[in-house]
Amino acid sequence: MNYFCGVQTQSSRQIEFVAMMASLMSVVALAIDALLPALEIIGIAIGTQHAVDNQLLITTIFIGLGIGPLIFGPLSDAMGRKPVVYMGLILFILASVICVYANNLEVMITGRILQGIGLSAPRTIAIAIIRDMYSGDYMARIMSFVTVVFLLVPIVAPLLGQWILDYYNWKWIFYMQVLFTVLVALWFWRRQPETLAVSNRIPFSHKIFLDGFREIIRHRRTMGYTYISGFVVGSFLVYLSGSQHIFHEQYGLIEEFPYIFAGLAIAIGSAIFLNGKMVLKYGMERLIRTSLLGFFIVSLVYVVLFMNGNNPPVEVLLGFFAVQFFCIGFLFGNLRAMAMDPVGHIAGIAAALTGFISTVMAVPISIYIGRFVENSALPLFIGFLICSAISVVILLFLRKR
Repeated sequence: MNYFCGVQTQSSRQIEFVAMMASLMSVVALAIDALLPALEIIGIAIGTQHAVDNQLLITTIFIGLGIGPLIFGPLSDAMGRKPVVYMGLILFILASVICVYANNLEVMITGRILQGIGLSAPRTIAIAIIRDMYSGDYMARIMSFVTVVFLLVPIVAPLLGQWILDYYNWKWIFYMQVLFTVLVALWFWRRQPETLAVSNRIPFSHKIFLDGFREIIRHRRTMGYTYISGFVVGSFLVYLSGSQHIFHEQYGLIEEFPYIFAGLAIAIGSAIFLNGKMVLKYGMERLIRTSLLGFFIVSLVYVVLFMNGNNPPVEVLLGFFAVQFFCIGFLFGNLRAMAMDPVGHIAGIAAALTGFISTVMAVPISIYIGRFVENSALPLFIGFLICSAISVVILLFLRKR
């Protein structure tokens, strides 16, 4: 009887751990996706000149998400994981106040970048905590389950944002984000123990970046999978920032957009859930190889079929998006786990540097391609095609080496 109680307790703790790590990362998703239905309204309020400029409210937060880990990653290796999470969440709350009172695009972008820097702490440290406790395919399995729970937020966030717009105004979206952040911080404080022992902490110094970078670049697998992650995330960010424009302006589906976004998030979530079941059987490398090839083929088929630039019926477009995102769902967690696996002994700085490199790649890719997604969805799939083709070449190089 005691044995079964112990098993049940261990199982319950793992479920709570997965839910807590997902909640820390979900603050990021909420800060991004809940804002999507309000981009046009916010653009009018702060006086943006062109509709495509509204995409900057989404893409610029990723600048902060890329910069922040360089600060919070080394600090977490020196101070422990928990204090750094609190520091990031406090910065996010202060940045949200800046966004609420922004009266032009420049101030709003400043607030969004600072939001990203703050949110990089829970996002990065959650991965470091998971790496502290797991490794290899088991880490990928936990990452998959965390991401499945995390993806519940992108499913409901646009609906929540639309509901707030229906009854209040766009500023209340930021108030809601702050409330959710406070609740998650209290839960983390009460229930999550520190995972980095004092004996394993690395004193913070100006050399930590150079030492960490030298260590990381020695691992070809870490760098290769980080580059692939940059191309995959960059192409996905084009959809994330441009989806509101595509469905609102090109298809006129304003009321339907939150439901469309939720449905496509389910396509990603189902793949990530299956990944958690399949990764121990087939391994991360095989799943990455198969999914990346599928990502490339679907992109190629769309470009060939609709290279005249005319948008297909919305049902056809949604079908292509669903298959694409199903492939991407197998890539997100596995790519990050493969990059982190050889460098677990410096998990904090490794998570920071790999996240920085992939984000520095992803943001310019998404901003550049997003400028072309004005009258057609074709540039988005051309971006998918180019990014997936380069990623396949990198993967072939890694296998050859």
